[in-house]
Amino acid sequence: MQLTFLGATGTVTGSKYLLREGGSSVLVDCGLFQGYKDLRLRNWSPLPVPAASIDAVILTHAHLDHSGYLPLLARSGFRGKVYCTSGTYDLCKILLPDSGYLLEEEAEFLNRHQLSKHKPALPLYTRDDAVRCLKLFRPVRNRDAFRPAAGLAATFSHSGHMPGSSFVRIDTGSRSILFSGDIGRPEDMMLTPPVQVDGADYLVVESTYGDRLHERSDVLTQIADVVNRTAKRGGVVVIPAFAVGRAQTMLHCLRLLKDSGAIAADMPVYLNSPMAAAATQVYYDHIDELRLSREDCEAMARAATIVETPDESRELNRRHGPMVIVAASGMATGGRVVHHLKAFAPDKRNTILFAGFQAGGTRGATIAAGAPTVRIHGEDIPVRAEVKMLDTLSAHADAEEIISWLRGFRQAPRQTFITHGEPAAADAMRQRIERQLHWECRAPYYLESVDLE
Repeated sequence: MQLTFLGATGTVTGSKYLLREGGSSVLVDCGLFQGYKDLRLRNWSPLPVPAASIDAVILTHAHLDHSGYLPLLARSGFRGKVYCTSGTYDLCKILLPDSGYLLEEEAEFLNRHQLSKHKPALPLYTRDDAVRCLKLFRPVRNRDAFRPAAGLAATFSHSGHMPGSSFVRIDTGSRSILFSGDIGRPEDMMLTPPVQVDGADYLVVESTYGDRLHERSDVLTQIADVVNRTAKRGGVVVIPAFAVGRAQTMLHCLRLLKDSGAIAADMPVYLNSPMAAAATQVYYDHIDELRLSREDCEAMARAATIVETPDESRELNRRHGPMVIVAASGMATGGRVVHHLKAFAPDKRNTILFAGFQAGGTRGATIAAGAPTVRIHGEDIPVRAEVKMLDTLSAHADAEEIISWLRGFRQAPRQTFITHGEPAAADAMRQRIERQLHWECRAPYYLESVDLE
């Protein structure tokens, strides 16, 4: 068995792990690189292995840093099956076509305003590419064994990160390997906790928050303070939020705050992401993975006015506060939130509220670090708005929560590979595992291949 790391090494994006056993080749996750330009350029380079040589893809979940390269893989010649849970499939049906549409929209914007060095600027892939790749999907239920390729058996187990997210265990009969994907939190306000698994001979584990612990503060109080403080200034709260996961959590929180009177019941709240609105329906369909009742989901869906069209989105930029705008994307790498940041970041009455991890090299990371300006559409936009970060709402387990989950293994891995983290976080996670669990582990490098004896 050989494992090659095609992504998520030294970064939290681009998750791709190629597993070879005998004559079989399986890719676990197929994500886009995001953040720094040298990472994003990898999306445009051919994979180190021919796409047609891959027998199957197994997805841990639907976020684009784990699934967003699939349309390009299929366009490059991949003809195998894509295995995932039904929740992941339902979300990919929304996320992937929307990703292609946004890539086309961004290229068109750059060409129209002559903002690209490329003549013309082209999208990485199109909406049609994404729709075509969905024909390759084969949903599988959690705990049901399936055979992605000759000599390999695999199972999914609920990981609590988002609807459909799962741990993936692959067995050959003599060896086994477990991929954590993104690990959810045991006390998440929306999702049921990650299930405990028995372990495997080898482990690939994420380390997004491997060097820190989440605050144990009251997130509702924090959000209320931000909204009320901004409202007194007559300002706008702009919340960059992942369309699946964080957007729904923010809507749930804002609804609870209105119901309790902690923020004004008539405070205008806009959800400027048709994709997020569609994804909310998936929560209804997979309510068994949630802590919420069906009534809670319905109330969450009613918590905001849905902004449907680009014209409606542009109209928001001409309005004044107080109001709250929840818009994708979560790290401000693209989508409608970028236009809102361009409109509202220069005004000190406004607030930019981040509710999730900001990968290095993204606009979100630049703003969160306190930069006085941020580059948007070829312009340096002043950032005078208040900037606030809410780590409490993260859907990723922190360092101690990961250790707690690992302690539940009945079988200690022969080797643990630390991935999906910035270098400092991955190394901190390595040290914590070595010191507390006494497991052999290390952080692999990009394109490294390891023989699993």
